[in-house]
Amino acid sequence: MRLFGLIGSPLTHSFSKKYFSRKFEEEGLGDCRYELFPLATISELPGLLEANPELEGLNVTIPYKKQVLSYLAAVEIPEGLHACNCIRIKEGRLTGYNTDVAGFEKSLGPLLKPWHSRALVLGNGGATEAVIFVLRKLGIRYQVVSRSLHAGSDLTYADLDMETVRQHNLIINTTPLGIFPDTGTCPPVPYEGITEKHLLYDLVYNPSKTLFLQKGEERGAGIKNGEDMLVIQAEESWKIWNRS
Repeated sequence: MRLFGLIGSPLTHSFSKKYFSRKFEEEGLGDCRYELFPLATISELPGLLEANPELEGLNVTIPYKKQVLSYLAAVEIPEGLHACNCIRIKEGRLTGYNTDVAGFEKSLGPLLKPWHSRALVLGNGGATEAVIFVLRKLGIRYQVVSRSLHAGSDLTYADLDMETVRQHNLIINTTPLGIFPDTGTCPPVPYEGITEKHLLYDLVYNPSKTLFLQKGEERGAGIKNGEDMLVIQAEESWKIWNRS
């Protein structure tokens, strides 16, 4: 039996097991299984690997995309990125990758208009790294917004006003705010500054339309959730796990 899985905490929101289980069934891969492995701390990873020697690959989600790096023997991640969401395990050796980059770039690209030249990136966690990498690649200027100013952030939510929101026609939520089951939450943004020229992208995919996206849609903005990003990064992970 070939075993794959997802590590993170919490994992109640995740569609990964359902996605891969369906994929394995549809493609006749009866020898493959995908499981959820909630870890209270990343220090539990060695024990997980020891208890499951048949593991060939792992996806990594909140909050361990950065913390997991110290457990890897090697990384194949673009320079400047410090986050891993995919691990290949071969002969006990862990190699880290970032398939979030492909997932975000391929799902965002078709939606971009010429006026989406400035972005607000909400949050400063592991997923933010891939978003910033793609924005730089596309030549989109951005500012990172977090609860408090620290390395890697440019603004706090308290700094945001309607004019700042108007000047940034692309707003990307990389935080878990609004994720199931806490669907009544959203980033504290002055949504009244959003116009029909805005595009709001939420990395959250459960629920399919978060409160963040609902508020944008009410203002006439284009909206996009993270489901396509999930599918693309999952398929990229599958390719990596099956390399010879």
